[in-house]
Amino acid sequence: MRAWVDGRVLGSPEEPAISVLDHGLVVGDGVFETIAVDSGVPFALTRHLERLAGSAAGLGIGRPDLGLLREGVAATMDGQDLPFGRIRITVTSGRGPLGSPRGDHGLTHVVVTEPAERPPSVASIATVPWPRNERGALAGLKTTSYAENAKMVEAARAAGASEAVMPNTQGHLCEGTGSNIMYVLDGTLVTPTLASGCLAGITRALALEWLSAELDVVERDAPIEVLADADEVVLVGTTRDIQAISHVDGRAVGAAPGPITQRAQAIWAREAAKHSDP
Repeated sequence: MRAWVDGRVLGSPEEPAISVLDHGLVVGDGVFETIAVDSGVPFALTRHLERLAGSAAGLGIGRPDLGLLREGVAATMDGQDLPFGRIRITVTSGRGPLGSPRGDHGLTHVVVTEPAERPPSVASIATVPWPRNERGALAGLKTTSYAENAKMVEAARAAGASEAVMPNTQGHLCEGTGSNIMYVLDGTLVTPTLASGCLAGITRALALEWLSAELDVVERDAPIEVLADADEVVLVGTTRDIQAISHVDGRAVGAAPGPITQRAQAIWAREAAKHSDP
């Protein structure tokens, strides 16, 4: 693992580098992205940086220095053997007071890169009762205010699942804590609309683009209970790509991966091999 903060590579990821007054620490006032590294190459870095800038604008903290962040990515990858890994980019509103109002010291830019294990090809999920607020101030933004998600995923792990999936305030299926969700119903691959409050996932967007040419794929909102009727369920995300789900709340979902999931995975693998920065 290598870490970089505001233009400087740290001697160790454990080295003190962020002020205790940084608003990212004080109130979780920041945005972030996680980028997969495959065979030493970051995947879809440009899209991730553009979404980071969009999240920062939505949060109102200003525009990150994307050129500087690219330098941070290169610096933390330099000299590392990364058959598979992940890059975490975090930008906070910088130093501020011990309260909600922001300071004016400028943004803090952080990049951390580390080797990682590929997620399993099949996983299980658990639904949780806490809703995503699709009308909230942070709806659709990828912010560092993740305590809610941490509570949800720990509840899922306690239930023997690897990811938590939540409804929105209308009871519609929304998303996972770190993933988007899709399911197969009557031969159609369905995913919630962005109006549900789910994050506009990079993998989600590419999957909609790449899969639609060969599969029946739609964006549609439905009650979270629709998962009980689904023939197949998948999670899509930065390191998961397209991951088959074998169990939802302990209920088996056919033989995972199902036939449509297998086709989706094959299409994804083919297209991703062609484009490292689509």
